[in-house]
Amino acid sequence: MDSRPRRPLTGAPSGCGIDRRTFVGGALAALPLAGMTAAKSSATGQRRVTFLAQDFRNGGITTVYRAFEEACKTLGWTLNVLNGDGSRTLIAQQFESALQQGVDGIVLGGFDQADIAGPLERAGPVATVLVGWHAAARSGPSGRLFSNIATDPAVVAEMAVALVPQSMANGRAGVVIFNDSRFEIANAKTQRMRDALTRYSRCELLGVEDLPISSASQAMAGALAALQERFGERWTHLLAINDAYMDSMHFPLRALGRPDIVGIAAGDGSRAAIGRIRSGLSQQLATIAEPTGQQGWQLADELRRAFLGQAASGRVWPPITVTTAYLRALGNRDIADDSPYRADYRRQWLGEASAAT
Repeated sequence: MDSRPRRPLTGAPSGCGIDRRTFVGGALAALPLAGMTAAKSSATGQRRVTFLAQDFRNGGITTVYRAFEEACKTLGWTLNVLNGDGSRTLIAQQFESALQQGVDGIVLGGFDQADIAGPLERAGPVATVLVGWHAAARSGPSGRLFSNIATDPAVVAEMAVALVPQSMANGRAGVVIFNDSRFEIANAKTQRMRDALTRYSRCELLGVEDLPISSASQAMAGALAALQERFGERWTHLLAINDAYMDSMHFPLRALGRPDIVGIAAGDGSRAAIGRIRSGLSQQLATIAEPTGQQGWQLADELRRAFLGQAASGRVWPPITVTTAYLRALGNRDIADDSPYRADYRRQWLGEASAAT
């Protein structure tokens, strides 16, 4: 059993007397109302849309897809789903096939729009509307995308780094960041985390590991062993651009005699991550969660706006700091349950009478 002292998180609400696993790092912001006042209309007709996932092993992609599927059912659209299995070649092939089928809209689920540049160039002008989730470094219209849905990666990175000095056991931290450089949004998060760490004099950036999310489950044990051999006791914290890196870190770290390593994910709030954080037994202290329920419905809303000739909404949902105390305070509710986004979207799309259904 590791006997090194653990310092309680600072910044917790006064009088709580809680340690690092029960610090409440933030709460879900209220539903942004910008763009929700557009004229109500369900005049999109029968639409065929495709959700093309980068890799359903990424829990964030899976949860945003579930929400998008729910929204499509509400709108009466026909939805097809494709899994790129982490392969750029397969993603490009599947995207080209969807274009050739003449679907009305395609969602780029978790991969950069640069990955389908070839098929788009060969296709020339197309009527198919493209929207993305984490398909560019920033939210809003981008390149051939009518709109890209994402939280602000700079905000996510800052929120993750802010938890490091609050969870230092010995007044110092040695940090390793895990990145997947294939993605613009991941690179933006990583750079901002690097910059943010320099503001804390007792936080040292030991290194950045470039490991594809799709390889994390197989490669993490070896990567962690190499880090322990290289840095030893200097290494105290693991930051990552996605929860997937922490799916496979618990047992390898314990085998290395390092149950003290603190894990903080700068995205995306997967169900697996939320489950282990809720237990309070994991080395993952927190995840900075994407509001994937809201974002899945927003993907449908952006497509609907494009079909109706309206402008993109410009909506950017705030991220959520998810910790053990935050989840225990929620009880059996989901992290998005405080936001009435489903009712608001139904009201906007279908009229007042449909909001309660």
